[in-house]
Amino acid sequence: MLNIVLFGPPGAGKGTQAEVLKDKYNLVHISTGDVFRFNIKNKTDLGLLAQSYMDKGDLVPDEVTIDMLKAEVEKNNNANGFIFDGFPRTESQAKALDEFLAQKKESIHGMVALEVPENLLVERLLKRGETSGRPDDQDESKIRNRFNEYQTKTAILQDYYATQNKYYGVNGVGSIEDITQRLCDVFDQL
Repeated sequence: MLNIVLFGPPGAGKGTQAEVLKDKYNLVHISTGDVFRFNIKNKTDLGLLAQSYMDKGDLVPDEVTIDMLKAEVEKNNNANGFIFDGFPRTESQAKALDEFLAQKKESIHGMVALEVPENLLVERLLKRGETSGRPDDQDESKIRNRFNEYQTKTAILQDYYATQNKYYGVNGVGSIEDITQRLCDVFDQL
């Protein structure tokens, strides 16, 4: 089983790359953003709670996110592995994921991070906002708040995985195909 944390700031291309990689490696892609958007669209209790945080550009609380992730993994007990996209975002989430996977006699094999300059990310997100209808991608101040959240709360996970020799930085600039090849080069080593 191959379990990967696909990491990077908002707009780095995690969702795009995860769609290609899940097929190539026969993995289940779990995107917390997609799961939250599904719940928001269907106005579930979780969706309404998540919406209140996401509208401000804030992260959804750990407990809610962890319980949701566990449920998604349990739905796919026979998977060959997982690409976790948008999770974990905090050290407590990373530890909870490690504990949960250890109960299943599994572990994270690597955190693969897409590295992209912030100015390019802002351009990508504003462009995505024109077509996606996502309000968090249409307002530059909300985008910058998400980057601040990422830098202060999430980027520290690089150290968490680096101390386990599980951190792999990948240049996230270029064509989708070039970035995919760089990611595959890392996946094939794990």
